[in-house]
Amino acid sequence: SDFFLKEADDWRKNAWNIIRERQNISFIIITKRILRLKECLPPDWGSGWPNVTICCTMENQEQCDVRFPVFNQIPIANKMVICEPLLSRINMRPYLTRSISCLIAGGESGNNARLCKFEWITDLRQQCIEKGVDFKFKQTGARFEKDGKVYRILRKDQHSQARKANIDIFKA
Repeated sequence: SDFFLKEADDWRKNAWNIIRERQNISFIIITKRILRLKECLPPDWGSGWPNVTICCTMENQEQCDVRFPVFNQIPIANKMVICEPLLSRINMRPYLTRSISCLIAGGESGNNARLCKFEWITDLRQQCIEKGVDFKFKQTGARFEKDGKVYRILRKDQHSQARKANIDIFKA
């Protein structure tokens, strides 16, 4: 479930208390509800807690244009972007900054998966290179287009096929 879901408002305070107490554990919170983040942060958040990484999902240009400006304005110690399922080409150049540690991209799994194109993945990779941001191609998804051909890829092979592309970028 999404940590910033309205239905989580009742128990989120207790979760923040646990996260605050366990500074020795890294917490990764993935959300598409970045518009609610600011109102859901604990009062002592400051510029973010070093043991918390907030990952904002962006699946298409429309959501990127809505979510990224908000994501960039919120003080967060560790930020990542997840484009999964990637549903279209996304131009992140106006938003992508070095404050983003990594961008993870991948297609959609499942029987009714929507198409993901390799050219969208490599375009995001190029944007990360330009902005000095780490990049990981996580999975192809179930319907993956490369060089004009659409492939049906079994779930068990989606991660390994992405690794075979050998396009991840991690700074030293």
